[in-house]
Amino acid sequence: MSSLFPALTGSRTADRPALRFGDRSLTYGELGAASGALAARIGGAGRVAVWATPALETAVAVVAALEAGIAAVPLNPKSGEKELGHILTDSAPSLVLAAPGDELPPPLRELERLDVDVLATGPRPDEQADDQAAAQTSDNDPALVVYTSGTTGPPKGAVIPRRAIAATLDALADAWQWTGDDVLVHGLPLFHVHGLVLGILGPLRRGGSVRHLGRFGTEGVTRELTGGATMLFGVPTMYHRIAQALPEEPELAKALGRARLLVSGSAALPVHDHERITAATGQRVVERYGMTETLMNTSVRADGEPRAGTVGVPLPGVELRLVEEDGAPITSYDGETVGEIQVRGPNLFTEYLNRPDATAAAFTADGWFRTGDMAVRDPDGYVRIVGRKATDLIKSGGYKIGAGEIENALLEHPGVREAAVTGEPDADLGERIVAWVVPADPQSPPGAGELADHVASRLAPHKRPRTVRYLDSLPRNDMGKIMKRALTS
Repeated sequence: MSSLFPALTGSRTADRPALRFGDRSLTYGELGAASGALAARIGGAGRVAVWATPALETAVAVVAALEAGIAAVPLNPKSGEKELGHILTDSAPSLVLAAPGDELPPPLRELERLDVDVLATGPRPDEQADDQAAAQTSDNDPALVVYTSGTTGPPKGAVIPRRAIAATLDALADAWQWTGDDVLVHGLPLFHVHGLVLGILGPLRRGGSVRHLGRFGTEGVTRELTGGATMLFGVPTMYHRIAQALPEEPELAKALGRARLLVSGSAALPVHDHERITAATGQRVVERYGMTETLMNTSVRADGEPRAGTVGVPLPGVELRLVEEDGAPITSYDGETVGEIQVRGPNLFTEYLNRPDATAAAFTADGWFRTGDMAVRDPDGYVRIVGRKATDLIKSGGYKIGAGEIENALLEHPGVREAAVTGEPDADLGERIVAWVVPADPQSPPGAGELADHVASRLAPHKRPRTVRYLDSLPRNDMGKIMKRALTS
């Protein structure tokens, strides 16, 4: 629709590249025809589920749903049957959109299935018809229902309105100087905000193009950035692999050096990886901060200082504050005082589907969303996240300590390949700091005392780990985030 994807209408953009997945691609004219034909078939269908594989069909299906003015529920193809069953019962979609030939698991076989034809032809949407369709939708109408990870129970469906998508993508365009001339490359899954909203809908709103790798690999990154792509989106595990590969892949370093913007999100990128990438390429990785319920809240700006270890400043239209445990706002930003991030603005979701209790608990009386993320803020407004309130805020010896800064310090040790930090009950300290370490050399791991001294010399003595446990690998989810609740003694 004109309100979200202006480039889908009008003949001037018809031949412009829009989407490419592997050797399959669509121009804006072809995307407009395919999504328009599908939108005509699903209009009035209520919510529709989308089997969100990394393929053209997923992008066409979601765009079609948005054109039809109905909400799409992207489904993770790796979800187990129990989780899928919960999502389908909770969201009650009328049908499922999938690529021809995709085999769907049993919970989805009860639904009507509609195969997505990316080569469908029909009259190209004209601006008058598009404006009429846009007039039938409200900015607050649901666009997506995206299910959260469900760390404390079954996943909750965050209802994301059309205005949140527009507000976030336009704010990022301002922060990143993002235009229709940009070509984005990424290899992220398409069932969540980062891969779908930013990575697919973002370029389409700008009138630019996206090249999806299908599966992330440094060879694909090198090929696409060498071949004209200007931006790269990734998560920290991807950038970590890039940092590790740079010494052996000089063409990768050259390709990254050509990029206009490198963006990392979904979790904190360790400072050590920032430094390795910058040293090899001359490029700084930009970090941003968001979540399912809020889309994007902050970012380092393309024209701002790319300060490693921070997620930048609030995006245009986003209000952000830090609060104490009793809810009192922290008014002095000193780069040290830890508080919970609360936000409000047009980028927020409207509700958790069918969960009025959870929705009410998520907001303060004056309309601020409680993110559960802990951060400090520098005097110039830059935000540095130190962890989740539930798993990363450690109260030890009277101090409030963020696990994230200790993890970054540990990763600066040459003998540490991966690190996570948690708190455990301690009769004397309240909680003691525990480091979970994947050593660079499993046969000769750094000693606990050596690591404690390393942290104390970089941060402060009270932030040193009291216990060190060694692992072969850290438990991670599909987005590369460490699952700390799986770390047990």
